[in-house]
This record gives sequence, C-alpha cells and structure tokens, in this order.
Amino acid sequence: MTDAVSPIHAAPQHAPRPLPLFLHMLRSETAQSPERRQAALAGLSRYQSAPRDDADRTRRACAAAGRASLRDYGGSGPVVVVVPSLINPPRVLDLTPETSLLQWLAARHRVLLVDWGESTPAERDEDVTAHVERLLLPMLASLGEPAILIGYCLGGTMALAAAQAAGVRAVGLIAAPWHYGGYSAAARADIAALWEGARPTCEALGYVPMEVLQAGFWKLDPARTVAKFEALATADDDALARFVALEDWANGGAPLTLAAGRQMFEGFFAADDPGSGRWQVAGRNVDPATLGIPIADFVSTADRIVPADTAVGVGERHGVGAGHVGMIVGSRARELLWEPLAHWLTTVAAAR
Repeated sequence: MTDAVSPIHAAPQHAPRPLPLFLHMLRSETAQSPERRQAALAGLSRYQSAPRDDADRTRRACAAAGRASLRDYGGSGPVVVVVPSLINPPRVLDLTPETSLLQWLAARHRVLLVDWGESTPAERDEDVTAHVERLLLPMLASLGEPAILIGYCLGGTMALAAAQAAGVRAVGLIAAPWHYGGYSAAARADIAALWEGARPTCEALGYVPMEVLQAGFWKLDPARTVAKFEALATADDDALARFVALEDWANGGAPLTLAAGRQMFEGFFAADDPGSGRWQVAGRNVDPATLGIPIADFVSTADRIVPADTAVGVGERHGVGAGHVGMIVGSRARELLWEPLAHWLTTVAAAR
C-alpha cells in the first residue's frame, strides 16, 4: 500500500488484529477503487482515536473450577447457565447496558455466565474437551440442581457435550456449529492453510494467539471486514460508539491453549469429529440426538462465521434473520433472538 498519509501509522494502539492481514485484505478488496480504500482508512482512523468506555462490568463469581468461574447476573427461577465461546471474551453478551442479552434475560430468569478465565502456556495440553470436563462440568455440579444451558458459537458446541455428560434440563443453542463438514470446501481449505502456517509458531509459544483466530474469521468474509470500516468513515457518533464497543470486543481476548486450538483446527474443522459422532467427552461419544431433553437451535440465516449448514439438526430450529454478531447486539436483536429465546426458556422452566 502506498498511501503516504495512511492513518494506520498514527494510532496503532487500537487497530484490527492482526493489522498486516487487514492491510492485505484492504489492498485486495479495494484494488479497483482508491476512493473505497481512503474511506476505509478514514474509518480506521476514527476507530483508533475514538474514546473508550473502560467501565468494569464484571459480576461476582458464585462458583469456580480452576481458572474458570460462574458470574452471577441475578434473577429468579431455574438456573440458566450461559456458555460463551472460548474465542473472544464473553463481553459481547453484555456489551453495553442497551445491548446486553445477559442483563435483559436476568430480568426474566436466573442467569449465570461462564467466564473461562485466561489460560497460560502451562495449560497448553488443555483442549476443548478438557475445558468441558475439568472446568464446565464441575461448576455445573456445584449448582445443586440441573441447569438450563445456553451456548453461543463454540460455547453451544461445548454445551451439547456437557449435556451428554451431566444432567441438564435443556440446551439452547445460538449460532452454534456442530456439523463442521457444513462449511464450504473453500472455507475449510483456507482454515487448514491458516493453521498449517501458524502451527509451528503456536507450538513454540505454547498457545494460539488471538491474531490467528481473528485471521480465520476474516478469511470467511473479507469483503465485510473492509466494508464495515468503509461505512464507519461517515457514521454518526452513536454508530461510532457502538462500533468501537463491538470492534474492541472482536479484537480482544486471551490466547487459546495450544491443545484447544489444535483440536478446533484439526479435530473439528478438518475431521468434523462432533458432526461425525467421534467426539468423546467424559468417556462417551457425544450424540445430541440421544440427549432426551428439550433443545432449541437459534440458527442465523445470514451467518458467514457459522453457516446454517453446520447446525446440529436436532430439536426445535428457529431461523434468525441476522448475522453471527448482529443476532446478539444488532438493532433487531431483541425482536429476532432475545424474545424468542426468553419465551423458550419460560416454556422449559414451566415444565418442571
């Protein structure tokens, strides 16, 4: 890129991770349009220099296992445990007071959030399975009653595994992949190539940096990644504040343990162990069709990160006309996801 006054060099403290890949995508996506490139750079400059809300909204822990804990959002009724992905922090579920699925649900149900904590290189051998067995299952056991699980993204995959190994009342899934063979051949090839290139460095570090995972997401939809910064160039201040909160979340997060990254790239994306019935948790194969409990799957119809074809295909299926993140914090999230999810939870709770 030859833009002499590129704002990327002005404020690198707030920039997409990894920045070199973003620049490569920007060059590729705007090769025929210098105007679009300049707009995207202007949007990036606004993002970098925007003020941040640094308020700490962490809730108290009511249970713990190792580095993981259950954060208490209050409420009443049967316990609902929300299981976020291991990738990116769970803050998207409580992004701002106006866009907090957790706070909204807690006004209607008893809500706890799984906080996975931050891993260290010493935990390099703790894969996704171990996160379920050593962290999630002990916390569920400590509750003294079967919980209703709500899993978002990879957290939904893990919630189904936990339900196979522990007594839970029901499982709600939000944009949760299960049949990884449902990703396109091109997407799986890109993800495999990304891991092949990153694996030696990850093995040397003992963990998978967030930059590697972010690169995988971007490869699924590079045009959208560039377009959102392009649109930010002319967005109003309210839209800018929303963008900053969301983009800071997307660019944040602790590294993933080496074993968890390897299992995701090799066992899930490449081998489709969950979808093919080969994934074992607590000594048994995970088969959602045999759980015998209510399952509701809220499937985005416009999701590039978790396409509809990857859904588990068991239980109630609810189509959601919003993207992977928009269904959680978008302008129509309450109508499209929050309210149907709350209605399903009320129905499950009433069936005690």
